[in-house]
Amino acid sequence: MNIAIVCYPTFGGSGVVATELGIALAKLNHQVHFVTYKQPVRLELLNPNIHFHEVTVPEYPLFQYQPYELALSSKLVNTIKKYDIELLHVHYAIPHAYAGYMAKKMLAAEGIHIPMLTTLHGTDITLVGNHPFYKPAVTFSINESDIVTSVSQSLKEDTLRLFDIKKNIEVVPNFIDVKIRQTTFSDCKRELMANSDERIVTHISNFRPVKRIMDIIDIFYNIQEKIPAKLLMVGDGPERNPAEQKCKKLGIKDKVIFLGNSNEIDKILCFSDLFLLPSESESFGLAALEAMVNKVPVISSNTGGIPEVNIHGVSGYLSNVGNIEEMSTNALKILQDNKILEDFKKGAYKQAMKFDINNIVPTYINLYENALATVS
Repeated sequence: MNIAIVCYPTFGGSGVVATELGIALAKLNHQVHFVTYKQPVRLELLNPNIHFHEVTVPEYPLFQYQPYELALSSKLVNTIKKYDIELLHVHYAIPHAYAGYMAKKMLAAEGIHIPMLTTLHGTDITLVGNHPFYKPAVTFSINESDIVTSVSQSLKEDTLRLFDIKKNIEVVPNFIDVKIRQTTFSDCKRELMANSDERIVTHISNFRPVKRIMDIIDIFYNIQEKIPAKLLMVGDGPERNPAEQKCKKLGIKDKVIFLGNSNEIDKILCFSDLFLLPSESESFGLAALEAMVNKVPVISSNTGGIPEVNIHGVSGYLSNVGNIEEMSTNALKILQDNKILEDFKKGAYKQAMKFDINNIVPTYINLYENALATVS
C-alpha cells in the first residue's frame, strides 16, 4: 500500500504512535509518506519506504493567524496526486481530520477518491474538541471519516458521550515495539544518576497541568523521607518552573533531576525503579506503557484509559486522582522490598507484551484494506 500519515511531529504520544506505526509499515514494504510541518522527533529517514513532506505556511499580512489547515490540505492534495497515495491516515481530529476532509473533496472534484482513517488520541476529543467553538467541526470531521479508531475503550466512550457520532469507532490500542527496547542492565549506567543504595523514580511528560506535576513532587517527597531515592523529571512545559521552585522549598532540590526533553527515553527507563503517572486524565497512558516495557512498575491514577494499561497489583498500583498519600504508600510497598520490586518489574513487562507492535499493526492493516475496498 501507499499511505500518507498526518500527525503532530512533537514528543506527544499521538506523534510517537503515528511515527512508529509508519516505521513498522515501511518495514513491511508499504510506502509511507509523513505530511506535517517538521520531521517527527522519532522518525529516521533511513528506510527507502519512508518519505517526509514538509508543510510550509506562507506568510500573508492579510491573515492575523496563518491558516495551517489550508496549507496542510493543499499539501495533501499535491502529495497524494504526485505519489499516487492510496489511503490517508490522520492522527487527531482537529486540525488533521478537518484538513484531510478538505483534501478528499478537492481530489474528488478531479475524480480521485481516497479513503481517510482518523485516529482519535485524547485531547482532540476531551479538551480541544469538546470546546463549543470547535465541537461542530470535530463532530463533522469524525462523521465524514471513512473509518474511525480510538486508542482506548475509555476514549471511545468519551467520544460517543460528548459528540453526536454516527460512525462506528474501532478501539485500536496504542502499542510499543518490544524488540527495539530490549536492553540489558549493563547498558544502563545507573551510577550516572544515583548512588547504589538509592531507588530511582521517574516521570516523563509534557509538564502540563493535567499531568499533576505537583502531585509527583509530593509523592516523591514522601518516598525520600523513608528510603534513599532520586527523582528524574523528563520533559518540559509550563509546570516545570513551578515544580523546580517547589523542590527548592521542600529542600529536595539535590534529589530531583530535571532532564528536559530527551530522545533517550529507553536509556532513562532502563535504570528506573518506579514510574509515576498521577494524571488528571489520560486517554491511554503511553508513557506508562513505555515504562512497563522497560520493566518499570507504575504508580498511577485510575483515570481514562490508564486502567486498560496498568493493572492494579500486577504492573503497579492505581489510585483516585489526587490521592497522594495512597500513591506514596503503594510506591513504598514496591520500593522497600527487593523481591516485591522484582515481581512488579516482571508483571509490568508481561503486561506490556500484550501491546507489542506486532500484535497491533495487523489490525491497522486490516482496517486499511477494508477502507480501500470501499473505493475500489
